[in-house]
Amino acid sequence: MSFDRLSSLEAQPSVSRSEDPQYSDDPEFDRLTESLSNKLFGLTSSITRLSDQIALLGTRRDTERVRERVHNLLEQARGGFKEVGEGIKKVQTWQDVNPSQKWTQQKLSSEFKATLEEFQTVQRRALEKQRASAVAARAAVEEGELPSAEVGTEQQQQIQQLEQQPRLANQDEVDFQESLIIEREAEIRNIEQSVGELNELFRDVAHIVHEQGGQLDIISENVERVTTDTRGANVELRGASRHQKNARNKACCLLVILAVILLIIVLAATLG
Repeated sequence: MSFDRLSSLEAQPSVSRSEDPQYSDDPEFDRLTESLSNKLFGLTSSITRLSDQIALLGTRRDTERVRERVHNLLEQARGGFKEVGEGIKKVQTWQDVNPSQKWTQQKLSSEFKATLEEFQTVQRRALEKQRASAVAARAAVEEGELPSAEVGTEQQQQIQQLEQQPRLANQDEVDFQESLIIEREAEIRNIEQSVGELNELFRDVAHIVHEQGGQLDIISENVERVTTDTRGANVELRGASRHQKNARNKACCLLVILAVILLIIVLAATLG
């Protein structure tokens, strides 16, 4: 429903809550919407902290501690958005809402979509950095394991014998790096799955909002149609009232004429 139409509906004369039951207080609706609003505010703060941590990925300040914080913030935000999304669905399908509650529905859905879009952007940035980091780490490990093609076979054997002990010691580091790469690749898959799930949640909420908007359009059209019909009926009533008034005036005139005629007849008979 357009904002102009909504404004026109809200501009209609209001009815006091004591006179109209549809304006009665709904504590459950108020508690739910207030809780969702507070959670959205918390998610906005989490997104800011998450963005700051993601900016450190791929820099000299990139550490396992930073990656752990990024992972935890992502998990918390995902859970929060899923919870708020279910609440938004419930709010959008609330029955018998008054104009004030409809405004709250629209406000919450707009805030939810804007915050979710911001989080999805941050998630995609984290995904890009995780992919770049995993590719670089994989390339570094593979390059460290490959023998040089420019070294002869005999020299290569001698080098292998000399470096056998250090390489055995470095194998633990290689295994550790491999485990880190596997963890990063798992995190990449997790982020990709989260982006898809939240996109689906976004579409669900948008679909419900669209349906509710269509219903509000129908209600608005019905209100306008009733208003038009009422005006037409009012015009007809006024016309009927004028016809009745004219008919009464004509009847009065006829009665006066008849009375005058009867008076003349009576006078003529009496004088005669």
